[in-house]
Amino acid sequence: MGFNLAILISGRGSNMLNIIEACNNKTLSSKVKIVISNNKNSSVLTKVEKKGIKTKIILENQINKFEKKLSQTLHEEKINFVCLAGFMRILSKGFLCNWEKKIINIHPSILPAFKGLNAVKKALEKKVKYTGCTIHYVDKGVDTGEIIDQRIVKVLKTDNEERLAKKILKEEHILYIKVIELLEKKYNYGKDR
Repeated sequence: MGFNLAILISGRGSNMLNIIEACNNKTLSSKVKIVISNNKNSSVLTKVEKKGIKTKIILENQINKFEKKLSQTLHEEKINFVCLAGFMRILSKGFLCNWEKKIINIHPSILPAFKGLNAVKKALEKKVKYTGCTIHYVDKGVDTGEIIDQRIVKVLKTDNEERLAKKILKEEHILYIKVIELLEKKYNYGKDR
């Protein structure tokens, strides 16, 4: 009924596990078909395999070779939507033109503020009163794609980087599911179809 999802990760994958859980408990109509990592040390992949979901590691430094393997895998798995969840690699314009408005990313700030790496640290350094998280469509820039939705987090004087990152992550988990649900309806993949 829903999307055939691929999730791309580079790290610990807590948003990825959250999406899998929402698909498994039928909060979402979609199905996670494959989790792809560009990091051979992604220890979370064994957890994913235990849930019966296919995993793949693509280790390729050259962007065109990486994207060729990625395209092939997405095509083989009949993927029609891609979620980035801590995926630390820029995708090329050529690759993205085949996936326009079909790849989304989550970022731990209220974009356009604090794009790129170390967003939580940057927010604390600037002494902002509020930060949060953003889900956006992926384009050729770094965190520059069209914003779909955001959630706000109040920054307390007692917050350090770790504490604030945890608060933001909690909101990311809520936001990612809400946005996928919204997109299922938008693309007519929802439960009401």
